Amino acid sequence: MASAPPLPIAEPPRVGDLLAALREQHGLSLDELSRRAGVSKSMLSQIERAQANPTVAVVWRLANALGVPIGELLSSPTRAEPPAIAHVQAHGTPALHSPDGHCTLRILGPVELAGRFEWYDLAMQPGGVLDSQPHEPGTMEHLSVMSGSLEVRSADQRLRLKAGETARYPADVPHAIHNPGRSAASAVLVVMSGE
Repeated sequence: MASAPPLPIAEPPRVGDLLAALREQHGLSLDELSRRAGVSKSMLSQIERAQANPTVAVVWRLANALGVPIGELLSSPTRAEPPAIAHVQAHGTPALHSPDGHCTLRILGPVELAGRFEWYDLAMQPGGVLDSQPHEPGTMEHLSVMSGSLEVRSADQRLRLKAGETARYPADVPHAIHNPGRSAASAVLVVMSGE
């Protein structure tokens, strides 16, 4: 008598994908969901990135905190629709600081576009310098000054910009942005890869 073929092994539910989608739908930060569910923020982050598998007890606490049945977190990820409008709260916007502490770049673009198309909110104190090494061949930067004044250097060329002005310049050579003025300056910086 022939033996029955082995049953296919079912893939475990992708709790992380569903958890992230539901958290965004409810407009909750990791901190807020952590507080409501009594689950550490680091554990929530690991679950959402599929680096940890939660116990049933943890899934139950998360479901209660989100006000959904536990089965919803354990179902197929195709049932949880991403929100039509993605919402990033102010505290959820990552920021980079220059070594001199005088420049802050808030990363406005989504992480999946990094390296291809990036945009930043730049705040620079007087005397601040953002010095950059060459990016990938063909990369261009577009700097639009919103307030104050900034100086741009690309290779051996320099240009001073006032509020309302934009500079477009090669960023595949050494380049820098400097605030030579006496007041703080702000700008929008767009980086486009040549690829």
